[in-house]
This record gives sequence, structure tokens and C-alpha cells, in this order.
Amino acid sequence: MTGRREDPQEGIAKVLKLAPVVPVLVIEEVATAVPLARALVAGGLRAIEVTFRTKAALESIRAIAAEVEGAVVGAGTVLTAAQVDQAVEAGCRFMVSPGASRDLLAALRDCPVPLLPGAATASEAMTLLEQGYAYQKFFPAEPAGGVAYLKALSQPLAGVVFCPTGGISRDSAGRYLALDNVVCVGGSWVAPADKVAAGAWRDIEALARDAAGLTA
Repeated sequence: MTGRREDPQEGIAKVLKLAPVVPVLVIEEVATAVPLARALVAGGLRAIEVTFRTKAALESIRAIAAEVEGAVVGAGTVLTAAQVDQAVEAGCRFMVSPGASRDLLAALRDCPVPLLPGAATASEAMTLLEQGYAYQKFFPAEPAGGVAYLKALSQPLAGVVFCPTGGISRDSAGRYLALDNVVCVGGSWVAPADKVAAGAWRDIEALARDAAGLTA
């Protein structure tokens, strides 16, 4: 007898509740992926999104999944069915998309890896909710209206919980986390490009520890 297949929304909820911040990484060199992920995990940020924006992304996901104990690595900027297959094969534990096309959602229908789809409007959020996606990425958070916009959505869309991403900083993160309809935020400030290039892993670990302790 096989065990019950985990509901995708239960799966993504577990990931998003690991810490108040999900690092959003644009990795240029595969060689930096493992030490970067280890620094983030050591600082308390276990859920790590590696975006499909560079040639190094897929191999970086594969390396983190295989070598970094405690990491829950996800694939970000997932746009196509082919990327879904690649991400799953590489060992990702969750996927994130900036939006949600019909073809992408169809590709995820029977996928064992949960998706956090993106929405920027009330209509998009409602459409995703109708298809069972109660957890959504609000993107791009700051340009799309920020804290005030999400607060306005909280009552009419009480069934939706957001992970806002896009333009969020250490200083603004707490204002998002104070909202009842926000479970966590996505941010890149925990892994600045200059510190990654310099291999300043202790500095990144300190940034991650600070982010892991954020509250409203």
C-alpha cells in the first residue's frame, strides 16, 4: 500500500512557513551555488529559490539538492512545461512562477512538486484560487502596489495567502509580514551579488540569520 500523496497546497505551505524570508537567487556560476546555499541554511533560511534566469540555474539546483543538508531548494521563474520537467529531474522541492499560464498549470496538474504561482491583480488571484491555489506569489510586489494593495485585498480575497516578491528590502519586509494575508516574503538582499562574487559566506550567513529573525 502506498502512502497518501501530499496535497500540493500542503506542500507549498510547509515550504513557505519554514522562515519569514525565501531567498531569491540569480546564480551566475555553479561553483558558488553550494557554499551560498550552505551559508543561507546556516543562517536559518532553508527554503531557497534559484531562478531560471541564468545558464547556471539548473545545475545549481541539482548541486544544492544533492550536497546541501537541510536545504529545500526550489526552481524560480518557471515558465514552461519543459522547465517543469527539468526542475523536477534536478531535484527541486518546489517551483515558483511570476504568473500562471494555462499550459503551465496543466503541466503541474499531476506533478509531485508544488507550485507557487504568481498574481498581480485581484482577477488573477481569483482565477488561481478557483483552481485550488490558495498560496500565491504577489509579483512584482512593490511596482504592483505594495503593502497597501495587499492590505486592500485581505478581506475580499480572504482565502488567499501571499508571498510578496519584487523590490522588497530588509527595511520594507516587516511591513509586509505584518499583514494577515502574508505568509513570508521573497527577497534577494540576503545574497548580494558582490558578496557572492567575493565568496563572503560569513557575511551572507549573517544576513540570513537577520532575515530569519524578522517579524512584523
